[in-house]
Amino acid sequence: MAALAYTGGKREINYYFSVRSAKALALGAVLLLTACHAASRRYRGGDTCEYLLSSGRFLGEKVWQPHSCMMHKYKNSEAKNCLVDKHVVFIGDSRIRQLFYSFIKLINPQVKEEGIKHGNIPFEDKSASIKVDFLWYPEVNGSMRQRIKSWTEGSVAKPHIIVVGAATWSIKIHNGSNEALAQYKINITSIAPLLEKLAISSDVYWVLQDPVYEDMLSENRKMITNEKIDAYNEAAVRILNSSSRNSKAKVKVFSVSKLIAQETIMKSADGLHLPESSRDTNAMILMNVYCNKIMKPIDGSCCQPQPPLTLIQKIAFCFFTLSIIGYLIISLIHRNHYRKNKSCTDLESGEEKKPAISTPNISTLEMLLQCFCKLGLIMTYFYLCDRANLFMKENKFYTHSSFFIPIVYILVLGVFYTENTKETKVLNREQTDEWKGWMQLVILIYHISGASTFLPVYMHIRVLVAAYLFQTGYGHFSYFWIKGDFGVYRVCQVLFRLNFLVVVLCIVMDRPYQFYYFVPLVTVWFMIIYATLAVWPQIVQKKANGNCLWHFGLLLKLICLLTCIYFLSYSQGAFEKIFSFWPLSKCFELNGNVYEWWFRWKLDRYVVFHGMLFAFIYLALQKRQMISEGKGDPLFSNRVSNVLLFISIVSFLTYSIWASSCKNKTECNELHPSVSVVQILAFILIRNIPGYVRSVYSSFFAWFGKISLELFICQYHIWLAADTKGILVLIPGYPMFNVLVSTFIFVCVAHEISQITNDLAQIVVPKDNSTLLKRLLCIAGFFSGLHFFSAMQDQSRH
Repeated sequence: MAALAYTGGKREINYYFSVRSAKALALGAVLLLTACHAASRRYRGGDTCEYLLSSGRFLGEKVWQPHSCMMHKYKNSEAKNCLVDKHVVFIGDSRIRQLFYSFIKLINPQVKEEGIKHGNIPFEDKSASIKVDFLWYPEVNGSMRQRIKSWTEGSVAKPHIIVVGAATWSIKIHNGSNEALAQYKINITSIAPLLEKLAISSDVYWVLQDPVYEDMLSENRKMITNEKIDAYNEAAVRILNSSSRNSKAKVKVFSVSKLIAQETIMKSADGLHLPESSRDTNAMILMNVYCNKIMKPIDGSCCQPQPPLTLIQKIAFCFFTLSIIGYLIISLIHRNHYRKNKSCTDLESGEEKKPAISTPNISTLEMLLQCFCKLGLIMTYFYLCDRANLFMKENKFYTHSSFFIPIVYILVLGVFYTENTKETKVLNREQTDEWKGWMQLVILIYHISGASTFLPVYMHIRVLVAAYLFQTGYGHFSYFWIKGDFGVYRVCQVLFRLNFLVVVLCIVMDRPYQFYYFVPLVTVWFMIIYATLAVWPQIVQKKANGNCLWHFGLLLKLICLLTCIYFLSYSQGAFEKIFSFWPLSKCFELNGNVYEWWFRWKLDRYVVFHGMLFAFIYLALQKRQMISEGKGDPLFSNRVSNVLLFISIVSFLTYSIWASSCKNKTECNELHPSVSVVQILAFILIRNIPGYVRSVYSSFFAWFGKISLELFICQYHIWLAADTKGILVLIPGYPMFNVLVSTFIFVCVAHEISQITNDLAQIVVPKDNSTLLKRLLCIAGFFSGLHFFSAMQDQSRH
């Protein structure tokens, strides 16, 4: 009964919620969310600088998350590059002095807080010609006004950044009197026009007063209450905002410090001054407000304008637009032509009669335009998510629960959809799809949770990436060894399916090919496998069965391959020379060099070879009937199976213990290429030695495995954000619901792209050799044109 209920439940879910209905729902959600965000931007304003300066929340205890955008963590070198030849001035009391010190420590971390407490403090970085001054003006009075006024006069150089704030001294000196508040209003009213004038050419920030922790205040500060501080802040905001005439020259109110202080003032040493971590956060916010528009960091979306469309992006937009128009025209003509095939009424019986001719097959041109029409709409969504300033983005923040709880969820779902396999061979298609599927889901959770900061998780994910490459070696070797098909059609099909989506994204998202590192990696390894086996003498299973010496010839080829891999991994110069030649350099350079490509290739350099070797040994054992692959049968004899199973479990756990005890990422990465195969082989044996385990698979994981490549690539822009540095926010304020909705849309898009790629592969890569040659010439022309426009684009940028 339980089994019947279980099967019936799955059928009912699949009946009422098909892939087609899911995609329709995803499309509706995208249109609704796009309209909502567009309306919100229009009516509430889409200035992320305002959000950065006024709102946000803490992720954990120390990580500040601005509302709707991502904050970049500036390094000393980046801060210097941004502020070169700049003059920054901080004016105010001891709280502003704290902010001053945190700011200059971003430029030079060695600075010590040794200046005069109640006096001016200068700072200069001569290497970058940066000047940062703190001017002691604890009260908003005539002296402060005179200093600010001096900058508005033509004879004095204006600072590029001015940070002002004061109030607590006025409250303290005048014992919190109402007369002092009234005088404060008068003084700010007189200063506001001067700040407004300065804001035309400089960045001017008025820092609101942070709350205090009244229980910790000393006796001579007891009059500084949060009620008084709120009154002073309210006066400052009202006067500064009312004096604004031009939005471009508006004095920016730095109110986010209040929110940060509300969460952290309890950790203050005296109840008045913020703890160091909080003022460091304020300094980093200031740096983001000023520098993001200059440095344009990928993970700093706050205060960044939308990038202009490149020439290639404009051409792509025109192409997709024409494809949509062409498809609509052809569909309309097609529908009118076959309107006569609609159902008609039988005059004798009065019943409706179906047409004798069913809907005709779609033409090649119509299918091509249909694919490009759907792809154009999907790419529009990609662009809106990660290039346009329409949807929100947030920084990642890792917690153990954010990684491990979703892992448990997907494991339960995977078990729920367990079914019998159609075949029980080792690493059969259903099993490899399942393997790819659960690995991809784990990698996705790893990326969105920011788990790369936790070294044990990072090392296990490295094994999963290695396992993908292991399957690349195993799968392609098995195909060439068994089929002996080294034709151009096979090569073109594989290369097209691997690279189509990435090439489109390089064009639409304006990113280099190497940015999507995994696709270049599997592409190059496929070509290496092909070259190893296709080069003379071509040794395949059929030939080797006739003479065992051919097996030694193949092993010799594999040894030569291993020698080349070993040489290149320890000769960075030779590797870089090979991939620095044009046109390879255009594909594998990132930020002007191929170091990133060398690092990625080196990290898993042996695992593809291990996959090829495993395939060779397995197929040899299978041919000699030394393994049993019947349904429910153990792979070997009971005794051998038990011993191997025990060794595999011990090896699997040993690797996990080693990976969990890693102290240094660099050292562990050095060992990873040699030892990752241990856990991969251990998993294969554990999964395949027991017959009952080998005879079942999870259709849930296998479904995701069939679109694993698309999932891996699409996550860059429509699930994560800022080129994987952050998280896409479609529904702000509800993190869990946002992840559910964005994940649902993301999976539907990946599945649709997989279908589009398969359809286009049949058209672009035909089996007929003469037609295929013409298509290859067209593709060569396409890439030549792409290179030409890319050169024009680079020239215009420079």
